[in-house]
Amino acid sequence: MIAEKIRHKDIDDEKLQRLVEAALFIADKPLSVQLLKRDFLIEYRVSNLRIRDIIIAIQAHYKGRGVELNKVATGYRFQTPKELSDDLAHLYQEKAPKYSRAILETLALIAYKQPITRGEIEDIRGVAVSSQIIKTLTERNWIKTVGHKEVPGRPVLYASTQEFLDYFSLTSLDQLPALMPMAELTD
Repeated sequence: MIAEKIRHKDIDDEKLQRLVEAALFIADKPLSVQLLKRDFLIEYRVSNLRIRDIIIAIQAHYKGRGVELNKVATGYRFQTPKELSDDLAHLYQEKAPKYSRAILETLALIAYKQPITRGEIEDIRGVAVSSQIIKTLTERNWIKTVGHKEVPGRPVLYASTQEFLDYFSLTSLDQLPALMPMAELTD
């Protein structure tokens, strides 16, 4: 079978910007430069650098407006600026799920100490980690299995995901807030 060669067309900057902007608006997830090129611009002759330049232009256009184009871990997405979120919260009908302290503690330990085993989490927290907590975090796609520790029993190692970073509008784990020393937490 002979693969059909795609004939790439030229595209001017105005149309390219409109296409990228529209794709970012309609996407239900963040889009990376590679995803934009593969899924929306496949028939056009356009470099990754040119797409990045277009994204920078779109970001500049929306700076200080009601929506902004922001970079998160898996790409770019439009979102409202943080300073408007309280005023707009009543428009969002779906209530965010409430997470227990145990879930949030477990998630924080995985994010800050990854890769980490369930036993290590239990040692730090001082209580058992229920299977439901791991299941909830896995179903949210906030944590994943990244291997097994080379010790007897070969326990599963957990780490956070790119979707975890996206949910909290982070591009990397370096943006997590600094941990407070334990002495300050017990005062």
